[in-house]
Amino acid sequence: MQEDNPHGFASDNCSGVHPDILRAMTEANHGHVLAYGVDIYCQRATAKIQEIFGDDVLPFVVFNGTAANVMALQAITHRHNAIICAQTAHINVDECGAPERITGCKLLTVPTPDGKLTPDLIEPRLQGIGDQHHSQPSVISISQPTELGTIYSLYELRALSAFAKQHNMLIHMDGARLANAAATLGLSLREITADVGIDVLSFGGTKNGMMYGEMIVFFDYRLGRDFQYTRKQGLQLTSKMRFIAAQWEAYLSNEQYLKTARHANLMSQKLAERVAALPQIRISQAVQSNAVFAVVPRHIIEPLQRDFYFYVWDELRDEVRWMTSWDTTEADIDQFISRMEELLA
Repeated sequence: MQEDNPHGFASDNCSGVHPDILRAMTEANHGHVLAYGVDIYCQRATAKIQEIFGDDVLPFVVFNGTAANVMALQAITHRHNAIICAQTAHINVDECGAPERITGCKLLTVPTPDGKLTPDLIEPRLQGIGDQHHSQPSVISISQPTELGTIYSLYELRALSAFAKQHNMLIHMDGARLANAAATLGLSLREITADVGIDVLSFGGTKNGMMYGEMIVFFDYRLGRDFQYTRKQGLQLTSKMRFIAAQWEAYLSNEQYLKTARHANLMSQKLAERVAALPQIRISQAVQSNAVFAVVPRHIIEPLQRDFYFYVWDELRDEVRWMTSWDTTEADIDQFISRMEELLA
């Protein structure tokens, strides 16, 4: 892997910070303000969240995405509960057992062809209800977009919400790339969360131009009324919160989050179009956000990674994942495809 290549396709986490976000942080770096969220920057960020999602939502800043997912789930479960998620979900695959360790809940995973849960897939997991020998399913956790880059439609989200209510369950949404889903669907953030019955959202911006700091948004005030204490006990209360809040205000102003997400999505479409023209490569998932999954000849993976690092998703199938970012350029794609063509020749 070349150290001087800033635009690989490993992850949108690898991208830098958008200049508007850095500017907002610099502007917040003046004088003294009260710590722990009692400042004008946090007030303005909260106002932005409520402007977008509704006046009655309750938002809380945390440091990172794992904390956002785990602590959101912790707030809406008891230790005897079970959380249903896709087998590919981030909380199952990429959080080192933190959801189970910290919430005390059992994860009930569901195999899916495209990363998306459906009522029909979930229903067989609802076993032992009321039986003291069994963990009690209480939460459905979905990712929007999914870990496979696919996106739930409004119809699919409403169907899951209706199913959850029918079974007295809550829905948690991992929205680490929520802006990418909104950009693809052409819908507002509220339309794909609060309006379809999501109960709590882990809202991410780090993958879309922010430096750090995620947001947990409770759509039912009662679910989050004691969360300030949970956050403190969970080591997620930052003293200089203004520097996270300033990012969120900038991120949510002037549709900044949509501009960066639309660009990342567009780059993934362009990458997919170029890759699809190569007969030796098969795109393995629908390209709906800023991820391209493909099955490639094994011999090109390692040399291609040296020049443009990316992750192997499934070693047995030689399936790889290429992520585009807010700062990916067409020149990056040209260079990537050119090197791939050399290796395939």
